[in-house]
This record gives sequence, C-alpha cells and structure tokens, in this order.
Amino acid sequence: MAYGLETQAVHGGRGGLGHAHVPPIDLSSTARIDDPAVGMASIDALAMGAAEADNPIYARLYNPTVARFEQALAALEGLPEAVAFGSGMAAISACLMAARARGDHVVAVRPVYGGTDHLLNDNPFGLAVTWVDAEGVHDALRPTTALVVVETPANPTLALVDIAEVVRAAGPVPVLVDNTFATPVLQRPAAQGAQLVVHSATKFIGGHGDVVAGVVATTAALAAPIRQMRIATGGLLHPFGAYLLHRGLQTLPLRVRAAQRNARLLAAALRTHPAVVALAYPELDPRWPTLSAQMAGPGSLMALDVGDAARAGAVLQAVRLCTPAVSLGSVDTLIQHPAGLTHRVLSEAARAAGGITPGLLRLSVGVESVADLRADLWQALDCALAGPG
Repeated sequence: MAYGLETQAVHGGRGGLGHAHVPPIDLSSTARIDDPAVGMASIDALAMGAAEADNPIYARLYNPTVARFEQALAALEGLPEAVAFGSGMAAISACLMAARARGDHVVAVRPVYGGTDHLLNDNPFGLAVTWVDAEGVHDALRPTTALVVVETPANPTLALVDIAEVVRAAGPVPVLVDNTFATPVLQRPAAQGAQLVVHSATKFIGGHGDVVAGVVATTAALAAPIRQMRIATGGLLHPFGAYLLHRGLQTLPLRVRAAQRNARLLAAALRTHPAVVALAYPELDPRWPTLSAQMAGPGSLMALDVGDAARAGAVLQAVRLCTPAVSLGSVDTLIQHPAGLTHRVLSEAARAAGGITPGLLRLSVGVESVADLRADLWQALDCALAGPG
C-alpha cells in the first residue's frame, strides 16, 4: 500500500521494532564477532558500500539508529537509499569524492550555499568546475563531466531552477539537487529525474536547532561509493543525532506548512516597507506559474535587500523576536547577512555572480505568531530607514 507523505513521515524507518514503540538509540561503538567467517564477509560487504551486513562490525561502518533515519528519509524523497553524515558539507564532500571516480569535471549553477561554492572553487578533490546559469548546463558538459550541481530554491537568493530541464540538459550525467530549502514536503527532485538529493539535515529535517547533520538520498548504485567515502573519511552521523532527525521527520510536514503560511503573509507585508529595495520569495518570481509545478508551495525562506550593508546591520541589531543567526529551518525565526556570514568566504566576484548583494538579508520564517513577527521586522526596518541616532 502506498501511504501519503504525512504517514510516511511518521512511520518511515520504524519496521521491526518488536515491542518497542519508539525507535531505540544504539550507542555501541563496536559489535561482538562470534563467527570470524561472518565477520570477514560482513566487513568485505560494508567496505564495498553495502547498506547493511550480517554483522555491523564497527559504528563507522554501520549503525542501526542511523540506518532507520536513512530509510525514512529515502522513502520521503522517493529514492531507494540514503546515506547520512555528520554535516551537510560532509555529505556534499562525499558526493564530490565519489564523483571523482567517474570523471574530473563538475558543472555547477550559482547561487548555491556558500560552503558548497567555496568547496567547489577550492578544488581539493581534483575536480575542474564550470559555473553556468541553468540554461548553460548542456553546453558546459565535457566527456569527463561527472556531476551537475544545483540548488533550488537557491541559498540565499531563492533563485529557482527547473530541475527537469537541467536533467534533460545533463543527459547521462547525474544531477545533484540541494533540497534543503524545500524539503521533501514541498519538492521531490527525484520525481524530476535527479539522482542525488542532498539536505543539510541540520535545518528543516531536525527543525529545532539542536543537531548538525547531512544526508544524501540516491540510487543504490550511487549510494555504494558514497558510503565508501563515509567509511574512509569517518564522516559518520552520531546515533543520537540520527535519533533526533528521525524524530524530527514525524512533524516535518506540520512545521514546513506552518512556517510557509507565516512566510506568505510576511512576504506580502514586507515588500511594501520603504526600507525594502527588493524582496525575493519563490511565489513572487515571475516564473513561479511555470516552475511551481515542481513544488507544492513556496516555502518559508525569503531574501530582502535593504540597500546596503549598513542598513542590513541596523536591521540585525534592531530585531528583538527574530534571532540574528546563521542556519535556517528551525521552529524559530532566524535572520542573517549572507555577504558577511554564510557567503563571506566567497570572492566579491563570486558573490556578485550569485546575486548576493551587500544589503541582502536572508530570513528563515518560523512558526511564531505572524503578527508578532511582522511587528518585530517592521520596527527593525523602521530603525534601518531612520539611520544612526
């Protein structure tokens, strides 16, 4: 029987619990190996990237609590397998390292998260990178292209990419989509043909600002080499983090939709404030009537440009309810300055290419009273408009 998203979110990864109602946390760092033959066969299988084996051997190779979360997330993304990591950047790094076995070239569409952009430009894995807009993917391909990387809605400008069009342009080259902003509640890139779907699970998946993690949902063939990278580099997710993420999935649809309701109302209000030079929100994008077919809603992230860095700083100092902090997707509202924080590691040219202006603020709307959020942001924007004193 095919269950709905809400049911999958609650029940995914909970099979075989026996008498337990809540999935347990297995904190064992090692396992008994009573039969050496089973141990040898198991370590061979796990070292080759198998999802499981008769004996888990060691927590760097396999953990049942982590595996339950992976099964649940993979089901939500409509893909057969997932591989969880200690951070979103560890997940991205493993995907790039695994891709290196297929070729030495990556095509990437800006903007993406600043850490991803920096990693691609830093080139620690021997991968040449060609930056293009979404329409230029096909022309940028080489015989050695191993991966196409996109993020939609993009961090931090909320730029939208037509995933199906990128997949068509990429042909046989796997497409990786960072789905952190949308979550599987609002977007399933695999339904558009993407073969790798990445999340900074720190964000909406966890949803409460108390866990750092990353996860890649993908095909069985692509999952195996990614697991090998996790084993080799030790980028594993701790079982307690996996427990928190698995628990977070149960309320993911509720949290995402509640925050989205608030964001829609705030976007309509904030775009009228005289301090807001421009406001980016997927529903306001002129291509939304077309690209909304790949999304079930615009989400709860927006980017407002207040003109310059001084005004952006004034807003951050004036907010009282909203928290000035990096990260996103929590139940509380967060606001931050991408040019000065999450994308500060980029060159000025790279920020300009991604549309990251000095006055841009990224707002991650939470589930508080929307009237309270509007009042706080309005007074902060008033302060920025008034200037010093």
